[in-house]
Amino acid sequence: MTSPIEYLNGVTTFKGDLLKKELGIFNFKDLLEHYPFRHVDKTKLDKIGSLSLGNEYAQVAGRITKIDILGEGRGRRLTAKLQDDTGEIELVWFQGINWIQKAIEVGHQYLVFGRLGFFIGKPQIAHPEIENFTPQKADGKNYLEPVYPSTEKLKTKGLNGRSIGKLTYGLLQLLAEKDLPENLPESIIKQYKFISHFNACRQIHFPATEKHYLHAVRRLKFEELFFAQLRLGLIKSTRHRFSKGLSFSQVGDLFNSFYNSYLPFELTNAQKRVLKEIRQDAGSGKQMNRLLQGDVGSGKTIVALMLMLIAADNDFQAVLMAPTEILAQQHFNGISKLLKDMPVNVKLLTGSSKGKQRKEVIESCEDGSLNILIGTHAVIEVNVVFKNLGFAVVDEQHKFGVAQRAQLWKKNALPPHVLVMTATPIPRTLALTAYGDLDYSVIDELPPGRQPINTLHRSESARPQVMEFVKEEIAKGRQAYIVYPLIEESSKMDYENLMKGYEEVKSFFPEPKYWISMVHGKQKADVKETNMQRFVKGDTQIMVSTTVIEVGVDVPNASVMVIESAEKFGLSQLHQLRGRVGRGAEKSFCILLTGPKISNDARERLKIMVATNDGFKIAEKDLEIRGPGDIEGTKQSGVLNFKLANIVQDKVILEAARTGAERILDDDPDMVEPAHQPVKNYLQQQKAKTAWSKIS
Repeated sequence: MTSPIEYLNGVTTFKGDLLKKELGIFNFKDLLEHYPFRHVDKTKLDKIGSLSLGNEYAQVAGRITKIDILGEGRGRRLTAKLQDDTGEIELVWFQGINWIQKAIEVGHQYLVFGRLGFFIGKPQIAHPEIENFTPQKADGKNYLEPVYPSTEKLKTKGLNGRSIGKLTYGLLQLLAEKDLPENLPESIIKQYKFISHFNACRQIHFPATEKHYLHAVRRLKFEELFFAQLRLGLIKSTRHRFSKGLSFSQVGDLFNSFYNSYLPFELTNAQKRVLKEIRQDAGSGKQMNRLLQGDVGSGKTIVALMLMLIAADNDFQAVLMAPTEILAQQHFNGISKLLKDMPVNVKLLTGSSKGKQRKEVIESCEDGSLNILIGTHAVIEVNVVFKNLGFAVVDEQHKFGVAQRAQLWKKNALPPHVLVMTATPIPRTLALTAYGDLDYSVIDELPPGRQPINTLHRSESARPQVMEFVKEEIAKGRQAYIVYPLIEESSKMDYENLMKGYEEVKSFFPEPKYWISMVHGKQKADVKETNMQRFVKGDTQIMVSTTVIEVGVDVPNASVMVIESAEKFGLSQLHQLRGRVGRGAEKSFCILLTGPKISNDARERLKIMVATNDGFKIAEKDLEIRGPGDIEGTKQSGVLNFKLANIVQDKVILEAARTGAERILDDDPDMVEPAHQPVKNYLQQQKAKTAWSKIS
């Protein structure tokens, strides 16, 4: 199956190069995994005369009676009339006109498939799939004909979907059962009544019936999900069994003193549960690698701090890495305040740390006098050397690249325990799939006393009333955020949009009655910090900002969040922004302002935001609307690059695959039993092609 694609009959060196560049098909296996996106049953044809608005797609056969090229320049198009014994349909192409002109001829019979439209009451298909037609009986095929994804470049070089089908058919004639051996245990095959691996590979391309095709797809989807879960599970299992780690054997004075005297509020049951899980992990002598999920405001940071104190109790240093200077500064301020009366040395290191201050921080890391370092990616620079790093926290982990996180592993002779945190809730299904190599903890409870935020959707025409409402809240002594999206490719354009917005806000809130802070990405760090602090201290009542304040700003007195052009934000970002308010005892509001025209998807997102404050429900909906590929954090995970499976639509198969993988890893982690040899052999073949990593 690893034979180069050029070894296949009909593939010249030129065609082989094209298949590699255009479709990533390098060998026989790649071609076999280039699956058709639909099948044609040539015995099932629509009659042109019976087509109506009820038909979304049409498959018709007939004779081309006329071909015309109309218009000029960009308006140029090719039209063809196709006729059967019941009527006539127009076919139209706006692109690839020269190629189509050579490919079709008046008087010839063609099979046509495409999305049906009506123009002046007459049926029409734009850019249809078209091929020469011979009735099914005449060509004698006993299978549904596959239609493969191709590209315009391949089509012009004679490699359309039909040609790819011929190559695949030729390949399958060469292959026997031994070339595509079984890769699942017999027990799983029997349990789910799967067809064989060999048959599944044949039937997904050239199925005898639709039922055969569905059996093949079910089997191959299960394989994709099963081996993804197994690979991640093996990484986790190997780490649990063999990766020697630091042992936090005691819970000492620092933790107990903080818990008994300085903890500002009672921990929730969820926080206590997560603390216990992580304490057990860190004390086991195995290296911990754990994902901590929690909704906005669920109290992840206080849990991380208490674990850093346990590290200090065991004579280890700790580091907290945040994605932005604003968030790092926020963590530093909050943690320093909580620990101000305790003998714990906490320092901040960011890109803005310069000269003497930077030198002091780096020296205290190296000599061991520093207990906790908080910073941006500056903390993983080569010149930052720890005496004894034992615990690393990565906040908002989806904003860091895999390579950046890997640097933390090298900061100690034995790798430190690692806790990756995210405040963007990921549905459990996705978390266990994308981050299956991590242990998983979730804080699914908000601290008592937090009021739900009242979320409202208003259109542009209601702006004066919205601003009037903000004035009423300010009159009560509260503060407000007004946030603008980063929507342009150009930071200059974003800056101009923000400045226009700032001027508009000033027209509603004139100085000196109102004072406004402005924060955006182009400001120098010290200016940004000054403006932020003015708002934090209450010297300004309104913060006009881009999404730099998405995470990390904690102003309990702020009770209103106005999100401009809310239709341009994703659900998780809207939820993050909303979480900036509702941090005090007062009732808080989030107002989603949108333009006059919004898409159906955007309307759906806004409806969800108005309906619920639950980040996990929002994440589930986000997954339904956008699919797994767009959820923050999963883009870095090769696990989700499935060819067939979709973890939203195939949830049932995913659960079955996970259960099967877990059972094998529990019963026979080294896969020495004869029943598991097919699985082991398949994994060993794949291992060379897979980026195996200890990091999600």
